[in-house]
Amino acid sequence: MEIQKILENGTEYFLPNLSIDLVIIGYKGGVLKCLLLKLGSKWVLPGGYIKKEESVDTAVSRILKERTGLEDPHFKFLSVFGAADRQFEQEFKQYFDNKGLPWREDYWINGRFVTLAHYSLVDIDNTHPVPGEFDEAVDWFPFEELPELWLDHKTIVETARNRLKEDSKNELLTYNLLPKEFTMPQLHRLHQAILQQNLDRSRFQKKMLATGRFERLPKIKKETPGSNPYQYRLKAK
Repeated sequence: MEIQKILENGTEYFLPNLSIDLVIIGYKGGVLKCLLLKLGSKWVLPGGYIKKEESVDTAVSRILKERTGLEDPHFKFLSVFGAADRQFEQEFKQYFDNKGLPWREDYWINGRFVTLAHYSLVDIDNTHPVPGEFDEAVDWFPFEELPELWLDHKTIVETARNRLKEDSKNELLTYNLLPKEFTMPQLHRLHQAILQQNLDRSRFQKKMLATGRFERLPKIKKETPGSNPYQYRLKAK
């Protein structure tokens, strides 16, 4: 869809004043990372709008696929963010002025937007990040090294990280951050990165295996001399 058509007639295609923002989380080199897009001088979360014929979940899946290339990505509802002053009019105007693009105050994207934030756990090596129509760049950033973000996007990111900590204690979902086949030491290191604390390796492994959700594979992956941990994968439902 052409950018000018979206700017002038977006409310014909999308639900007005409602958006989706996505905290797409990956894990590489022992570090949790967040996917961000560069818009002008600052960075934003990947996001988009809900088509009038779409459900919210369908819109989230579509936007995730557009940004990561993943066909069936993991995602989970995070929270609603809808402060009374939540609008990007000045930021958009500055961006368009800097690009020498025509600007009108009555563009629908200038209004106040309530966003339905979700978070998604992905295997970085399987994603192929793509910037949106307005974005200048796309990149992964460690949570501890986030660039300057627009409006409340930093709050959304922090909310997602805290939610991931809590969710990882209560349900199995972190395997989405790893390749389909992984070792228990890899899963252990991942949980330590998420919780930001040391975990007893033996107790952790016993807890994971006690869930009955993991299948041990016959082949062994050699990581370091003298260490030959088994690989596992999630059992098919």
